[in-house]
Amino acid sequence: MYRIPRQSYTTEFKQEAVRQVEIEGKSPAQVARDLGIAEQTLGNWRNAYKAGKLQPGTGKPVTPEQMELSKLKAENARLKMEVEILKKATAYFARESL
Repeated sequence: MYRIPRQSYTTEFKQEAVRQVEIEGKSPAQVARDLGIAEQTLGNWRNAYKAGKLQPGTGKPVTPEQMELSKLKAENARLKMEVEILKKATAYFARESL
């Protein structure tokens, strides 16, 4: 089975994701889906923000292009996983019909 590699995100990316939920009032599910991250990950970032542990670091600022790239990478990984599942299902049903 295909495993999605562990991602690392800059503090600014995390803060922007939390800002979209906390300040703009978007739903956490929608923000997570838009950014291509797990909803649980966004929840962890929100908890860290509320506890004051999500402080700006030394990372470089995240541009909208970088956010879009992150989203597209996550979608690409998901689509690759779906293709693998479909290949296995096709092979299974081809064997079963013989």
